[in-house]
Amino acid sequence: MSFIQTLRWFGPDDPVTLDFVRQAGASGVVTALHHLRNGEVWPADEIRVRKDLIEKKGLEWVVVESVPVHEDIKTRTGDFSRYIDHFKQTIRNLGREGIKIICYNFMLLLDWTRTDLDYELSTGAKALRFSKIALASFDMFILQRNQAQEDYTDDEIKLAQVYYSKQDANDAEMLTKNILAGLPGSEESYSLEAFRNKLHTYNEYNDTTLQHNLLEFLKEIIPAAEESDVRMAIHPDDPPFSILGLPRVVCKRDQIYTLLKEVKSPSNGITFCTGSLGVRPDNDLIRMAEEFGPAIHFVHLRNIQREDNGAFIESGHLEGDVPMYEVAKELLIEMHKRKSAGMDDRIPMRPDHGHRLIADGDLKVNPGYSGIGRLKGLAELRGLEMGIEKSFVI
Repeated sequence: MSFIQTLRWFGPDDPVTLDFVRQAGASGVVTALHHLRNGEVWPADEIRVRKDLIEKKGLEWVVVESVPVHEDIKTRTGDFSRYIDHFKQTIRNLGREGIKIICYNFMLLLDWTRTDLDYELSTGAKALRFSKIALASFDMFILQRNQAQEDYTDDEIKLAQVYYSKQDANDAEMLTKNILAGLPGSEESYSLEAFRNKLHTYNEYNDTTLQHNLLEFLKEIIPAAEESDVRMAIHPDDPPFSILGLPRVVCKRDQIYTLLKEVKSPSNGITFCTGSLGVRPDNDLIRMAEEFGPAIHFVHLRNIQREDNGAFIESGHLEGDVPMYEVAKELLIEMHKRKSAGMDDRIPMRPDHGHRLIADGDLKVNPGYSGIGRLKGLAELRGLEMGIEKSFVI
């Protein structure tokens, strides 16, 4: 019983084409209507055009990643009720077109954060990397956020001061650009001052209020998902801890348990991202794959190597601190359980991110989404999957 093997595609302007996706061995596509602004209803005709484009290449649009959640919804301010209605209508439109899995996240302001988008490995390949010390340097000395120093230890502050002292203007500009790259793609860019002011508007929010807002959002959209036979799959926060003073509530086992317990429905589930969750040593990924198995609607198989002082690097898919063999095995067991119960059993999987290799050339791709690097990851994961299937009888 195999995963539905997919690759992410960023639409017609993506230099990694649908032909490449098919030649890489994937049968499914993970994509979104990135040209639409956050909060808009996704029109049925736009969905159909994108779906037809994919199917003409012999592929299937398996997962939407992502339908962005408008900031007003996350904060329950402004026009949040109208944006929730728009989100529900988008669910219905996607369901009618046969697209049944929607990945989304509930991170305030930034979708993801890395401090280096082209970290050179010993092999010469380029990887994504996060350094808490570099982030602290940006936070305290470039962004100059109020009360920033309260979020770091004395040792982290000292290391950040040393880091900042070694930067020139170009280094500071690049660090700023890298961190702000995590802004949602369909939103306009922020200047440093505008970003600082925007952060200030979140001062009153903490984990408790943000979790409450997430649960209220789920209570409103999940009935629409149930009616449309759509499964919602929330993506963990990336990285799975507070960034720039912003609260985060989908970081660890207990938080995921709460959102599944409080809104019980087959349509309320998770995207099991081993890279995001694996950054935290206290997340037991094998146990979580088993415990949350029935609620796992989509899988990102990505590996990370933890480093000192809260840093991590995106390693090869079969290298790093994520026990990839054991996690993949647990997910395959879950699919066999579903099949035995007569349920829709196959889980879509994609290699999450990949190194930029020499063969990728100079294509301007989204960070982490090179062609050849992800092909390597998919090939490794397909081999791992086959080996697991051949090694045991369930």
